[in-house]
Amino acid sequence: MATDLDKAKKRLDDEYGQVRRRFDEIHERFDRLVSCGPEDDIEGALEALEDKVHEVRTGGALRHGANGHTRALKDYEKAKENGSGPPVQKFGS
Repeated sequence: MATDLDKAKKRLDDEYGQVRRRFDEIHERFDRLVSCGPEDDIEGALEALEDKVHEVRTGGALRHGANGHTRALKDYEKAKENGSGPPVQKFGS
């Protein structure tokens, strides 16, 4: 039977994975910026990078973004504090 801590950990891992998968999009925009030459639109490349970072951080209409991970992390930490995990047997106490 899954505990609240197990559920919170699974949700945290899921949210983390969703954010990590979007890092490639940020790296792509950053690579475009780095490869800009003197005749390229550096401001436009910076703006595109900023937009992508903002999108990954806040999510969008269909995604949570990094703020979903933050909420999942808070829930996980609260579940750890409440001790809703499996009982721990301490020896020698």
